[in-house]
Amino acid sequence: MNGTEEEIFWTEVLGRILQRTSDITVAPGWTRTGLGSGPFTGMEGSRRRTVWPLLGACLLSAVALGYKPVIVVHGLFDSSATFAKLSRFVTQSHPGTQVVVFDLFDHVSSLSPMWKQVEGFRRVINPIMQNATDGVHLICFSQGGLVCRGLLSVIPDHNVHTFISLASPQAGQYGDTEYLRNVFPHFIKSNLYVLCYSSVGQKFSICNYWNDPHHRDQYLKSSKYLPLLNGERPHNNTAVWKRNFVRLKKLVLIGGPDDGVITPWQSSHFGFYNEKENTVEMKEQDLYVKDLFGLKTLNTRGALEVCVVSGVHHMEWHSNEKVYRDCIEKWLT
Repeated sequence: MNGTEEEIFWTEVLGRILQRTSDITVAPGWTRTGLGSGPFTGMEGSRRRTVWPLLGACLLSAVALGYKPVIVVHGLFDSSATFAKLSRFVTQSHPGTQVVVFDLFDHVSSLSPMWKQVEGFRRVINPIMQNATDGVHLICFSQGGLVCRGLLSVIPDHNVHTFISLASPQAGQYGDTEYLRNVFPHFIKSNLYVLCYSSVGQKFSICNYWNDPHHRDQYLKSSKYLPLLNGERPHNNTAVWKRNFVRLKKLVLIGGPDDGVITPWQSSHFGFYNEKENTVEMKEQDLYVKDLFGLKTLNTRGALEVCVVSGVHHMEWHSNEKVYRDCIEKWLT
């Protein structure tokens, strides 16, 4: 095979791979352009002849290893740009992995009601799931972790292998933070329930998982999202949602005491306040003891992992390499 034939061959191979892996991150200094104009144009001939088979072999090896696509769902006020480092961590440790971060409900739009976000993400994630015969992984940050729980509950045939909940208020939020002050500047945690547990408040995502331990009856009655996911307020789909959720092969809960936003920080591990604002750990919560939505089921079969990392602020979780190496990397196979 001469140089021209070799280039054509690898162009065709790369074209097929790139169609399957829409977000391959190439090494610094390279440029991924349209195949019609020739990837890596401008390289001298000898270097090009060396790079084509080497890169092609690497990509074919990645496909052969069968790394599952990784779907990232962002948090409150975020966008896809926030996760550039996380995407790079994934593709460096698992070359050729398809990493998808959607520009959907970005920035202020992330305040949209949670069920609206679940439906929006469901529409764009479904095609990826359908094309991933070996399943997909989810990495869901902050509020995005609750969006992903909604997806896992309502999609009956999902093929999510690992759900990584990254600093997400899984048991709810109850604390005065900068995020809260930006959205509701005239409220503090002690009186936000007045707004959140109203029909107006439930139009904001934050209120859909606001969990005031001093007004639990109103939370259970008025919140349209978290009590339903948790099975704390029974409904016609409770059993179905639980069955869907436990299709997971692995649930990884990541958080730490220096988060500064998730309150209490143990909410990232399904711990939460009682009426005296003392933290009750996950295994002592009713939602675990009674296995309301399948959390205990997952733990019993060894499918639940908890990772605690100190010294990480909320907005550093997705860019901290130690967090990735210690808590995420090994589950993305």
